[in-house]
Amino acid sequence: MKTKSQRTILVTGAGGYIGSVLVEQLLKRGYQIRAFDTFFWGKGSIESTSKKLKVIRGDIRNIKASAVKGADYVIHAAGLSNDPMADFNPKANFEINTEATKRFVKLCKQNSVKKFIFASSASIYDRKNGGEIVQDESSKVIPVAAYSLSKLKAEKEIIKLKDKNFCPVIFRQGTVYGYSKRLRYDLVVNTMVKDALQNGIIHVFSKGAQYRPLVDVKDVAKVYIVAIESDNPKICGEIFNLRYKNYTVLELSRIIRKTFENKYKIKIKVKIENTHKVVRNYKITGHKLQAFFKWKPQIPVEESVQNLVQQIRKNKNTDFSHPKYYNIEWMKLLTEVEDLAKGSGKIF
Repeated sequence: MKTKSQRTILVTGAGGYIGSVLVEQLLKRGYQIRAFDTFFWGKGSIESTSKKLKVIRGDIRNIKASAVKGADYVIHAAGLSNDPMADFNPKANFEINTEATKRFVKLCKQNSVKKFIFASSASIYDRKNGGEIVQDESSKVIPVAAYSLSKLKAEKEIIKLKDKNFCPVIFRQGTVYGYSKRLRYDLVVNTMVKDALQNGIIHVFSKGAQYRPLVDVKDVAKVYIVAIESDNPKICGEIFNLRYKNYTVLELSRIIRKTFENKYKIKIKVKIENTHKVVRNYKITGHKLQAFFKWKPQIPVEESVQNLVQQIRKNKNTDFSHPKYYNIEWMKLLTEVEDLAKGSGKIF
């Protein structure tokens, strides 16, 4: 049997918000890592670890067998990551999140990958009045948004390939929060922290009554590793909800305000706006994950907010309006640059 130092894990989206945190954790555990990414945001997020990695720059739509060959495990975190990106270019969303994943998972199975971990999304559960019930993995899902639909279709293709030699595991993760070297300010907790630091005001829309399942980025990376290292055959072909807790947006704003006041003695105002904007509203359970893995997410919002503030200050991530912190803004900027450079249309 191979030791950890002899096992190779291919991580797609390795330079991303979750991927860069995951790569660091995997390296600490002694694995050999192949880091695959387009690196549209640059390689800064893995710069400190790049000498310990085999870095492969590429588009998941065109990934070659050579990137997969010899890998024991694959953690597939690459893809367009939210509704605004999917709505901006629905064609690219479907190509990357569904069609590329379908081709990629087959390539992995053909090349004797043992486990395939897929980063799906709890937004699959979003539906009218979804916040009134707590949904589990057996709940009926009928996503209408392009992003969540692309993830659901990818899940179905992945599960089809399960057999005694190929073990796919799917995580429907809630909205992620916390610090990453590929920092994002377009996620609800991170946005609130950014607004508190920048203006001393947290904006809450639609009265803040809508529910979100939330989970820290370190816990997301941790559960992927827990799944890789699990010897429980019952996890294969299964879908797991991943969340620390369900919060209303208003509740989150008050937690963050209290953290700023208690920890930093900074007064923060919560501004509640009654808009009629259509917003996501859903709650999910986490019982199945805990039952199968004997583990559950550990990091509460309060702890993550404190670390986020500390790291933002330490690393001077205070150019809050820079497009690099907002996936859709960066995507638009890259598209404009490509249009100017080649005059040949969008890169996505």
